[in-house]
Amino acid sequence: MAALGGRAAVPLLRRGPGAVLGAVQGAGQRRHRHKEKWATTAPRIPSTRLALHHFDSSYSLHLGELWPSVRAGLLCEQKYGALLNNFSELDHVTQELELLNATDFISEALQKAQQSQQGTAAREAGRGSQEGRTVIQAEAMTETSPPFRASISPKIKCYTFPRGDITRFHPARPDTLGLLGYYLMDAASLLPVLALDVQRDDLVLDLCAAPGGKTLALLQTGLCVSGGHLAANDVSISRTKRLHQILHNYVLKEVRETVSVTSYDGRDWQDVEGGTFHKVLVDVPCTTDRHSAMEEHNNIFHKMRTKERQMLPMLQLQLLMAGILATKPGGDVVYSTCSLSPLQNECVVERAVEIAETQFNISVRVEDLSHFRTLFQDTFSFFSGCRLGELVLPHLTANFGPMYFCKLHRM
Repeated sequence: MAALGGRAAVPLLRRGPGAVLGAVQGAGQRRHRHKEKWATTAPRIPSTRLALHHFDSSYSLHLGELWPSVRAGLLCEQKYGALLNNFSELDHVTQELELLNATDFISEALQKAQQSQQGTAAREAGRGSQEGRTVIQAEAMTETSPPFRASISPKIKCYTFPRGDITRFHPARPDTLGLLGYYLMDAASLLPVLALDVQRDDLVLDLCAAPGGKTLALLQTGLCVSGGHLAANDVSISRTKRLHQILHNYVLKEVRETVSVTSYDGRDWQDVEGGTFHKVLVDVPCTTDRHSAMEEHNNIFHKMRTKERQMLPMLQLQLLMAGILATKPGGDVVYSTCSLSPLQNECVVERAVEIAETQFNISVRVEDLSHFRTLFQDTFSFFSGCRLGELVLPHLTANFGPMYFCKLHRM
């Protein structure tokens, strides 16, 4: 009993319940020593936050005072266009879209360009009469006016809502043949296809084709299936399955059978069919800026994908070089990304042009696409500071993009 009431017990009791609890915990720690696993308990920084931090530090320098508005666009809901499916029954589809106050931005732009040229022709005719020239001479001059109609296929039709209108399209319904009437996509994604300027009998390669929106747009021209040929390739088998599904949902069977779908590594394409194609589209993997800023799933800014992200410009360069080597002399390549990064855009193009010349003795000319900026200024917001090619910037009133595209001509 003396032991129970002795001096050792009294101080512990007088220290209060906190001391008792601490003593018990201390005894537990001595008996069961362990280290806390901070890696599992510390909060993980979201990939979207890492992406925005990267964009803020790099794009604020590249875009300057434009960056705050572009950033706001990236973080708001993307605007879509409805690519009309020429293989479906279109009458009721176009009526429904026009009742929604949507318009085909491509034909609308071409009409405005035609009106502008007619106005120029009239002014030239007036001057020609004053200077003793005939009206016929003035009309001849108009035929050589800036190429507003160049590189634009009138068969590609895409409906969009006016600037500032954030109405969303309803999902397309199948017609009697089971084909969907339109495909929803970022309307800016059509610009690389339009820039490719596919002509009748062209052999066309879509080197990084999945998920398939640009491949579907190429088919809408009607030129890849009537005498020509379209090869659609993507290294990812799972993404190639999505491409097959889109072709099944939108394209007639007899047309689908003319499309060659493969899953090669695009970097090795010149070893498969080098110097074969008249037109090559190289829509490369990139940081996919809008997705990276908004979605955690499959985000390339995840810490586990740092090395993959850092290697993107090298991958893009290899794919563009493969596209150049796959093109016939006299053919064209269009390079595109959905990134604002000059390291993934102009720098890749510049390096590819240099390598083509020094290592392969191939002369490549970068084409002027500034007429796209003039033609589609009512639909998209373009960046005027591109050294090469054109860049569509996200903007709250026209929230398409980002979309960079540049056209190369193999001499």
